[in-house]
Amino acid sequence: MEHRIVSHDEWIEERKKFLAAEKSFTEARDRLSRMRRELPWESVDKNYLFDGPGGKETLAQLFAGRSQLIVYHFMFDPDWDAGCKSCSFWADNFNGIDVHLAHRDASFVAVSRAPSAKLEAYRKRMGWDFKWFSSYETDFNHDYYVTFTPDEVESGTAFYNYALRKPLLSEMVGISVFYKDASGSIFHTYSCYSRGVDMLNGAYHYLDLAPKGRDQSDLSFTQAWVRRHDEYENR
Repeated sequence: MEHRIVSHDEWIEERKKFLAAEKSFTEARDRLSRMRRELPWESVDKNYLFDGPGGKETLAQLFAGRSQLIVYHFMFDPDWDAGCKSCSFWADNFNGIDVHLAHRDASFVAVSRAPSAKLEAYRKRMGWDFKWFSSYETDFNHDYYVTFTPDEVESGTAFYNYALRKPLLSEMVGISVFYKDASGSIFHTYSCYSRGVDMLNGAYHYLDLAPKGRDQSDLSFTQAWVRRHDEYENR
């Protein structure tokens, strides 16, 4: 790998120039975050019931006494033997964050359509400890545009990431955020999909700091290299 080599003093000057660009990006990201928080909300009127290792829980119960709920829509079709490998890559970043989020009045859960027993077996295989619920008997995934009917998949037209497009699979990734007020009313405040979930993968952002970056440009698709963490040949 060839690259431009300079003296230490030149390196410092180049780095200082790039620091200015990094600070501008951080300020732009802060502005975007403020704009996100200012988006209007919509009321959640359906009574969703989820299944987890502790039994059935309503959407309100998933808040666990807090006012904010962050849901990772983990791709796991009921007919699949394992969860999506890319979602599994993301989920490797989730362990341990719940206690930190709780101290900012937020709860975090993953939700998939696969039955709870299948989710629990896969969670144990992967060594994860975050809360994971099944929405199998509800419209939750379809209502938040991460699960598609056989007709939508066959026709090649479904609403995803705020536009009609061809769904690649019966399940797609997303993150949804909810707020519960003092009266118990629940509101949907935000959802993102596709590259919108990129910021939630810390491993990718570490790679962005490295000389080779994500090193995906020559692959058949960007995440062709990804495996579940117990499936890499050299670990």
